[in-house]
Amino acid sequence: MLQFRTATAADLAELADLINGAYRGNSSRAGWTTEADLLDGQRTDIAGLRELMNDPKQFLLVASDGGGQLLGCAHVILEPDQTLYFGMLTVHPEAQARGMGRELLVHLQHFGLSAGCCRMRMTVVHLRAELMAWYERRGFVRTGRVLPFPMDDPRFGRPRVAHLELVEFTKRLAE
Repeated sequence: MLQFRTATAADLAELADLINGAYRGNSSRAGWTTEADLLDGQRTDIAGLRELMNDPKQFLLVASDGGGQLLGCAHVILEPDQTLYFGMLTVHPEAQARGMGRELLVHLQHFGLSAGCCRMRMTVVHLRAELMAWYERRGFVRTGRVLPFPMDDPRFGRPRVAHLELVEFTKRLAE
């Protein structure tokens, strides 16, 4: 059973390793959420995660096993229009396809409701059809809004393909 909490500064190095290992490089290929064919380099770093933690409207939520090992996380922003934005939904590659992503997503929904949010919002790289379908099966719908990927910002990786976009999804929250 997963245990959920807000990340602390002591988690930053382990979080950076978890996120980068789940999205980039050869270690990410053990799971199905890899972006290794689309992007090289880091997905995040300790400085970027620390910056998120220092903003009172942003949170890094973590999921751990009973022994305290971090198995998943998500970055959450409480937006002014009663929307919970989330990104970096991460499950350790070797723990994927066991329902932990669903469990983490349910926790995010409860977190949003407890913070007074009425909807969730997120984006997915447009070439990730399998991931978009996963979110659609969980009630997310495409808004029709497409945003540019930060192609020239190495903090988010170095693109391996010429053109990337982010497709926006939302989901209404209900008790």
